[in-house]
Parts: sequence; structure tokens; C-alpha cells
Amino acid sequence: MSPPAQIASIYRYPVKGLSPEPLPRVALEAGQTLPADRRYAIENGPSGFDPADPQWMSKAYFLMLQRDEWLAGLHTRFDDASGVLTISQNGGIAAQGNLETPEGRAAIEQFLAVEFAATIKGPPKLLSSQGHSFSDIARKVVSIINLGSLQAIEKLVGQPVHPLRFRANLYVEGWPAWHEFELLDQTLAVAGARLKVVKRITRCAAVNVDPETAARDLNIPQALMRRLGHNECGVYAEVIEGGVIGVGDAIAAEEPRLV
Repeated sequence: MSPPAQIASIYRYPVKGLSPEPLPRVALEAGQTLPADRRYAIENGPSGFDPADPQWMSKAYFLMLQRDEWLAGLHTRFDDASGVLTISQNGGIAAQGNLETPEGRAAIEQFLAVEFAATIKGPPKLLSSQGHSFSDIARKVVSIINLGSLQAIEKLVGQPVHPLRFRANLYVEGWPAWHEFELLDQTLAVAGARLKVVKRITRCAAVNVDPETAARDLNIPQALMRRLGHNECGVYAEVIEGGVIGVGDAIAAEEPRLV
């Protein structure tokens, strides 16, 4: 039986690689990500992505924190109703545009092309396709971080580690360190929703970037590998039954059903 635990925070990432947005509550649908999570990506030079026939592609084709730590210096806000993305930099609005219109996307692309010309590989282009998610893996998932594991990592590296380095959707408090790995193939109940844990998350260099300073100041995957023999933290889960979940809701593994 899992120890008592609850959802400490919920985040979505409307544009892959850009800043997170906290959510007090969210409606989950079976087989889907959080609403608008990784709905858009920014092509870093021609990728071959076809919106009419969207296929999963490696994050290497897009702007991403693993390589482009300067993205963490941009603070973004996405409005679902209007489709407008606002990018703030150094305390002021740097760019704004409706991501569902050619003119709005061009405004964002032009800002990136000019401001970061020396660091991007090719013309930036905002991509999307109805129902597609630019996830790091080829399935629609919810990512979960155990804050107990994060505390263990802080001991490994000898300093505080901001939870948002891990860019998770759900942050859970109450589990002991690495308990999430014991939940593989189990079903989690959260309020009215149910999620099946399907995969451990392999960590890349993105977690080395401080989300507040945009500095690449740690080497967490290397520390994990050296001390624990793996470079994993967190798990992916698929929503198998939808429902509304919120911060403070209990999360627990279901007991196996007797046949």
C-alpha cells in the first residue's frame, strides 16, 4: 500500500521548452495530456513536421532547454480563450501573438529570430496540429515528480534543487524517495481520475538549467548515475479515466483487484 500522499502542485507547458504555468485544478481526459500541454513547439530549423499528418519527433528538432538554456530567461503566458502567447523578458513584454493565426505566429518567430540569431540553427517556426502533443515520448502522458526523490537529489548534489527543473505536470508530496519507481504498471487514483504508471523518466541535461536564473549550474544526471547507477527521476502515467483533480487532492495506488 502506498503511504499517504497528495498533489502539491500542477503545471502545464503550452509551448515546448518555454516556461510552465501553474494550475490550481485541471480536468483530465482519458488518453490525453493535460489540456494544452506541449500543444506547440518551436522548430529549430527545418524539421519535416507535417501538421496534416503529425508524427512524434525527437525534441532535438525543436527549441529545448537541454540545449537552449536561454529559454529559461523568457517568461511566458498562454491564454486558452484567445490563443495569445505573451513573452516577457527583463520585466517587460518582448513579444505577443495569437498562435492560431499566421500573423501572431510570425510575431513570436520574428522576436526569436532577431533576439537569438546567434544561438539558433535555423529559422524558428511555431508548430502545432489539432490533438497533437510534442511530448518527449511517443505517447500522451502526464509526468509525475515525487518531491521525496527531489529531496534525495538535493542531498546528492549538496544544494537546493528547484522542482521546476524537472518540468513535471504533477508534483507529489508524502512519498518516500524513489517510491514512484515501485508504482510502475500500477494505477493511481486522484479525485475522480485514474492514471496508470507506464514508464520511468530518464533525465537529460535540461534539469541542469536553473529555471529562475537560466544558468546551467548543476549536473544532475551525472550525479544520479555516479551515486545510484541510473539517471532517472519521476514517472510517466497515462490517464485511463478522466476527472477533475486539484492541488491538495490525495493520490494513492489502487489495491489490485481480486479475480
